[in-house]
Amino acid sequence: LAALALFGTAATAQVGGSGFAAPGGYGVKIYRVESALYPFVQVYFRTFDQNQQPLVNLNEMNIGLMVKGRSYDPMKRQYFVRSLQQRLEATRTVVVLDASKSMAGQPFESALRAVVRYIDSKRPQDEVAILAIRDTKEGYDLVSSFERDAGALGRRLADVQADGRKTRLYDTIGAAMQMCGMTAQGSSAAPSASNYVVSCSIVVLSDGQDDGSALSREELNGRITSLKIPIPVYSVAYSRINTAHFKNLEAVSKNSFGKYYPVGEAFDRMQRVVEEVQNILQSDYVVTFRSYQPVDGEQHSFKLGIEYPAGSGKYTYDDGRFEALEPPPLAEIREQLDRLSP
Repeated sequence: LAALALFGTAATAQVGGSGFAAPGGYGVKIYRVESALYPFVQVYFRTFDQNQQPLVNLNEMNIGLMVKGRSYDPMKRQYFVRSLQQRLEATRTVVVLDASKSMAGQPFESALRAVVRYIDSKRPQDEVAILAIRDTKEGYDLVSSFERDAGALGRRLADVQADGRKTRLYDTIGAAMQMCGMTAQGSSAAPSASNYVVSCSIVVLSDGQDDGSALSREELNGRITSLKIPIPVYSVAYSRINTAHFKNLEAVSKNSFGKYYPVGEAFDRMQRVVEEVQNILQSDYVVTFRSYQPVDGEQHSFKLGIEYPAGSGKYTYDDGRFEALEPPPLAEIREQLDRLSP
């Protein structure tokens, strides 16, 4: 079932704005909808508690699903939910590493160790790219394009030095967003379920200071707001000199449905932080349901709700849409449909 969406394209999720949880509550955010095996639809979503941590151990009894006002019954096994940890789809991350002189010494060495830890804690199918903020024409160096091999990533990372005179932070985050924008095209490797990329995120390790970017913070946040598919930015803010610019990272992370981590001078904490980010990315969920709408080439709305804990009577909903398209007559797709059909 992990290969359900391998041959299709994503329908953009229409988000209801519940990506952050109110104090004492929780939230849900749909970020991808797949209907390549129609009438079966897959919904990828992320959950949040009040501390921006994922909800754990969700099952069908925690899920409320309505398609055009029609409720689905979990007792009739009309849908099922799986954690991304139980599936083969891949995720992508672009790491933005501040390599300016102000970060040299212990701060930069700690950041390098944190990036290595992030790479080591990913799943084999997940891909990481690395951009180092440097004094180049673009304002950054491409240390590595998207790569699965942890050893190769580590070797390339070892060559990065903290010697930049300027920090074009916003330009580099903008470049990372462009790299994530290519995610929909999938991997260049041989087709398989583990080559299907379902999400892309950005992890920034910096003190938040920007020098001379062509993009302003407002323009960058404008790009983030206009994205149809969210690209969360997780910011690890650290410095032994000045914390005045941490707010720049905080603003970008909160605007992107990411998370802001003010590490300060507690450099040893950085490795635990990146492990937490990996846990968030791997704790997404996928709901698969059968639509009863006829094949008409139109988009149809649905609602996905989370009741947490089950039986509490308290639901938080997000909205999405799927296309009712007849799947291509490929043998692989027909085989998957036969497995799903009762």
